[in-house]
Amino acid sequence: MKKLLVYLKDYKKESILGPLFKLLEASFELIVPLVVASMIDVGIANNDKGYVGKMCLIMAVLGFTGLISAVTAQYFAAKAAVGFATKLRHGLFAHIESLSFTNMDKQGTSTLITRMTSDINQVQSGVNLVLRLFLRSPFIVFGAMVMAFTVDVKAALIFVVVIPLLSVVVFGVMLASIPLFDKVQKNLDKVLGTTRENLTGVRVIRAFGKEENEVEKFDGQTDSLRKIQMTAARISALMNPFTYIIINGGLIMLIYTGALRVELGILTQGQVVALVNYMSQILVELVKLANLIITVTKAVACGNRVQSVFEIPAGMEGKTGNPARQTEQGRVDFEGVSMKYHEGGEEALTDITFHAQKGDTIGVIGGTGSGKTSLVHLIPRFYDVETGCVRVDGVDVRDYDLVSLRDKIGIVMQKAVLFQGTIRENLLWGNESASDEELWQALRISQAEEFVLQKEGGLDARIEQEGRNLSGGQKQRLSIARALVKKPEILILDDSASALDYATDAKLRKAIKEMPGETTVFIVSQRASSLMHADLIIVLDDGCVAAMGKHEQLLESCQVYQEIYYSQFENHSQSGNDLQSLNRH
Repeated sequence: MKKLLVYLKDYKKESILGPLFKLLEASFELIVPLVVASMIDVGIANNDKGYVGKMCLIMAVLGFTGLISAVTAQYFAAKAAVGFATKLRHGLFAHIESLSFTNMDKQGTSTLITRMTSDINQVQSGVNLVLRLFLRSPFIVFGAMVMAFTVDVKAALIFVVVIPLLSVVVFGVMLASIPLFDKVQKNLDKVLGTTRENLTGVRVIRAFGKEENEVEKFDGQTDSLRKIQMTAARISALMNPFTYIIINGGLIMLIYTGALRVELGILTQGQVVALVNYMSQILVELVKLANLIITVTKAVACGNRVQSVFEIPAGMEGKTGNPARQTEQGRVDFEGVSMKYHEGGEEALTDITFHAQKGDTIGVIGGTGSGKTSLVHLIPRFYDVETGCVRVDGVDVRDYDLVSLRDKIGIVMQKAVLFQGTIRENLLWGNESASDEELWQALRISQAEEFVLQKEGGLDARIEQEGRNLSGGQKQRLSIARALVKKPEILILDDSASALDYATDAKLRKAIKEMPGETTVFIVSQRASSLMHADLIIVLDDGCVAAMGKHEQLLESCQVYQEIYYSQFENHSQSGNDLQSLNRH
């Protein structure tokens, strides 16, 4: 939590002025009981209405000045807290954006969303209250005790007993609450994760009739959250009654002692009233302090959770500066590459070696879990290799600045992801300065031109969040167009045509092959038909290369490739002829 306070550095003035104005307000508040005592002992005792009026005017001035100080303090505290939370959110979002794929998968989306929203809101509330009350409440508590000693030492000894007892209660509750509030937030993560999963997969849940099961699962998690919240609330709720018992006990003792000393002529009635007022001020401020402690306890627990995200190492760090550009662009070399995922037991890829020349089309095929996606994700360095190296343009990808490396590469992921906005805005992710002609050219190559023309507004047609108003094939084609707008040296299509029919798939591959410039293309696919035209097909089996070669060679010599091919084409000789004819056209 302490490390997060660096985000307050731009609000040093507000962080100082807020508490100072609160202390100024508290100082005026501490003077009021003395004014009341003087009014009773002098004005009322002597029936001096003029003196009483003057004291009332002084109290009004003190109250008004205190109000102005309080409002000013609130302004500075709110400005600092909101600014702190804004900068913290920006910093956290930037850090999350820098996390590697492995760390993102490990943390989970719902957990990171909770950190960005609920946790930071709690921290913001904590900072606001600390700036307003953290100094004010203790100042009034101890200030009231000091002022009580100026009135009467013996009576003030009651304050010396009461305040330590109250401190034990307040800090005891705080120490018991901190771990509980941390558990509350962790349980909230689980509830949010289940909620997100259910809302995302609602169609699947209904298709399998699992609504009741999911409701039971959700009820179980919310019940667990309720129980831990109840436990934390019960402990926090002990603070107010205990503080009231101690304070009221102190008040009884104070009134009793004060009455005896008034009877003996040691104290005046006004001084007793002043002492009671000081005890009442302590009660009010300790109630505020109790609420402050509860909020700060939550804020500290949430701040520690936010800090834990910052402590996750960022993604791979590239070298500063760019390596010298090679004469041959678009070349990719894998040399003895092995890799495994973070904390993974077995290797996802083992001893992969191949070379792709500029303009080559490389196909990657294999069974589910064979490592196809893992292989192509090493090229833009989404993951690091364990052994061996991956070279782009003859340079190890670890020697590139990451931005420069990924500027060379256009990638279309397995899941087509579009963002809320227009078609134009989504395509410009590939190249912000692309002209309309370049956008339409990318749409023609990706076979998306026809359906974009049919939409009202064309390039300016709206896309809903996650592309909900588009079909799976339309989303895939727009994702491909977005990558093509970039005009990359290396294009990676990671099973990105799975929703396209065979004819559209063939047209797409033909258009990519005929693109101006020699782009090195990697196609990951489960369809043998999509890779038949490739210059080199890599067949993966359980993370290892089963064979490499052209379609005809693999069909003769590679059993894994044969199984994939024949499982898709029963009458393989006829299907093969038909597909080759389709590819030619």
